[in-house]
Amino acid sequence: MQRRGEYGSTMSGTFDAKVSRRGQASLPASLTRRWGLTGGGVVGIFDLGEAALIVPDGLDAARRELRSVLRERYEDGIHAIDDRDLADQ
Repeated sequence: MQRRGEYGSTMSGTFDAKVSRRGQASLPASLTRRWGLTGGGVVGIFDLGEAALIVPDGLDAARRELRSVLRERYEDGIHAIDDRDLADQ
């Protein structure tokens, strides 16, 4: 997956964003620069119930990244199992 800006770099802080009456919010300039969105772009928003997660490059890109990370972690976990009978399950 091609990443724009410095997405994936160390988190630099937390931010508050003001939402207008029309439901619009602005991302902090430091995020738009880091995520490569200075000329505009797409972000994905995951509604987590009591919170929301905002990710650069939209939901499809976020899902691909999540699948990749989970696949890698799963494979690492399988290789760490020291019981041959369980490792191939």
